[in-house]
Amino acid sequence: MATPAAPVVRRVEDKHRYEILVDGVLAGFTEYLDRDEQRVFYHTEIGDAFAGQGLASRLVRQALTDVRDAGKRVVPVCPYVAGFLEKHDGFADITDPVTPDVRHWLREALH
Repeated sequence: MATPAAPVVRRVEDKHRYEILVDGVLAGFTEYLDRDEQRVFYHTEIGDAFAGQGLASRLVRQALTDVRDAGKRVVPVCPYVAGFLEKHDGFADITDPVTPDVRHWLREALH
């Protein structure tokens, strides 16, 4: 029996999201929009078939690491990303608060 490959996280720039793949199959994603030097995360989703495997945490950790490497800051509108940041303070130095201005901008940008 073949050993399953480690999940792979990739940024898909034209879709404004990071995806996590398991054995080449899309297992989930976290969506963002860039606002100047901020990457505003607004939605994270893991497929039902992949739930309970820690994939969302791996996905978000790698996405936030990519944000840091790009010299950007994180704005966690997405409840999952916000919860992740509350539990993992290693990204506090690049996290900006979710303000009414950010929420308004996001609503406008998504419509």
